[in-house]
Amino acid sequence: EVVCSSHIIPTNHPAAPYTCRIFNFREMHPISFSLIGMAIKGGWLMIPLFALSILAVYIFAKKWWIINNITKSSDALLEGVEAYLKECRYSKATDLCKESDNPIARMLLKGLSKMDRPVEEIKQAVENQAQVELAILERSLPLLATISGGAPMIGFLGTVMGMIQAFYNMSQAGNNIDISLLSGGIYTAMVTTVAGLVVGIMAYFFYNYLTSKVSDIVFKMQCATNNFIEVAQQEKKN
Repeated sequence: EVVCSSHIIPTNHPAAPYTCRIFNFREMHPISFSLIGMAIKGGWLMIPLFALSILAVYIFAKKWWIINNITKSSDALLEGVEAYLKECRYSKATDLCKESDNPIARMLLKGLSKMDRPVEEIKQAVENQAQVELAILERSLPLLATISGGAPMIGFLGTVMGMIQAFYNMSQAGNNIDISLLSGGIYTAMVTTVAGLVVGIMAYFFYNYLTSKVSDIVFKMQCATNNFIEVAQQEKKN
């Protein structure tokens, strides 16, 4: 007897040779894939994709560490500086800012160093320092955005090269076309596409996450600037 879907048809049935295939389930083995083997099959384009993935993870880890430390220390810093400013204890506020490795602290320190100047000059100095600190925070983020867009393009380049290889092998085979001639090129095409998309999607999420965190810090810097300018204006009036 032979198995056909859920039906059992005798082997002497006239439709058996045309309807069913005989499966020897004992000889069937599960197919396993090796990620390293797949990467090797992807060709030399997997090397720049691997390098871009390492670079994206490095940038994300470094920026996350910096931003996380800034976020943790900024709240206590702002509370302390605001309390000292209300008491007109500018030297204490200056010492507190010097002790903190924080962009908000450096921005306020710039303003505190010019408390004897007009309010407009203080405001300009604080805003200029804020622009410098923002540029430092956003450093390497454009590179992360480039990776998110460039990695899929490298993957698509591998796709095109794999298909070219497949059709070239077909043209060279003439009438002796075998499925293995196509499978090698298509395998390369699919592997590079998947790798490029994985790296690109990873970098895209990294970029958007870090951008949102930088925006939160910028908001805190703006609030700190406004509060500081208000204190400076009150000091000038008194």
